[in-house]
Amino acid sequence: MNLSNNKCILVTGGAGFIGSAVIRELINNTEHTVINVDKLTYAGNLETLKSIDQSLRYHFEQVDICDVDAIKRVITTYQPDIIMHLAAETHVDRSIDGPAEFIQTNIIGTYTLLEQARDYWSQLEVNKKTNFRFHHISTDEVYGDLPHPDEQTSDEALPLFTETSSYAPSSPYSAAKASSDHLVRAWYRTYGLPILITNCSNNYGSYQFPEKLIPLMILNALVGKPLPVYGKGHQIRDWLYVDDHAQALILVAMTGNIGETYNIGGHNEKRNIDVVHIICQLLEELAPNKPSNIKQYQDLITYVTDRSGHDVRYAIDASKIKRELNWTPKESFESGIRKTVQWYLSTKKT
Repeated sequence: MNLSNNKCILVTGGAGFIGSAVIRELINNTEHTVINVDKLTYAGNLETLKSIDQSLRYHFEQVDICDVDAIKRVITTYQPDIIMHLAAETHVDRSIDGPAEFIQTNIIGTYTLLEQARDYWSQLEVNKKTNFRFHHISTDEVYGDLPHPDEQTSDEALPLFTETSSYAPSSPYSAAKASSDHLVRAWYRTYGLPILITNCSNNYGSYQFPEKLIPLMILNALVGKPLPVYGKGHQIRDWLYVDDHAQALILVAMTGNIGETYNIGGHNEKRNIDVVHIICQLLEELAPNKPSNIKQYQDLITYVTDRSGHDVRYAIDASKIKRELNWTPKESFESGIRKTVQWYLSTKKT
């Protein structure tokens, strides 16, 4: 299965939002073979892979990453050159309401995968062992939050998250992801497992599950439902278009330096309320036939009680990945959000 330049890449969480973007990129623009390992929870959607699922280089395994025997079987069967670990519970609100699943998947699942990968890697022949990589995909939320411009009392530049920023997670979700990051680093330091870690900013784009801010706003607006905004909506996020992220992840998996962490950001800091207004403005242009209960889409904006422990600002310093791997995002927020709104309009069932 493994030719000199054609690798077998196992992607966990490949039916999810970011994982499916990675798989589409791999099948459409490389010659690599892809094994999609996904439990198919509420957020897993194989429709996101319909365009490539007939490829002879694509294989799907419905497996829970916490299932030791199933993970061992998949790794033994396909003999991957690279494992890209994206499977995770990711929604902060859900983690607040029910943290147990986040502990199970994000921590125990990562541990299970690390141990099975280590067992497999330790038995590989020298050449293949040297080239094996375990790429763990994480989030900027492990770093906690940053000062908000409204709190700034000097002219100094606002700080950004770097690869050496201290961990200070705020939610059960980010705490579970921080735990998984620490496990991955420990397996590198203790056992020598060849790992890479990436921490990304907020993703957006096509196929995102509608509990997230941008798709929720688009879909609610189109049917005249309220657009719920936490607090005053002044929380700031750095927005990264999902296809840019997928390309960065593949680049890191293939060419990143073993043991290193790379932060991946979109260079697009926006207040949540400004994102909502931009979406409303785009819908005025692209979907002028509005629901009968409103005159303008922004009439639907509804301010709701802020989330517990809500981080005020995330912002990524992505200079390392630019400097070492020559990656920068292709999409501005303006171009990416227009593509995103157009995609939801084109796929919305009427």
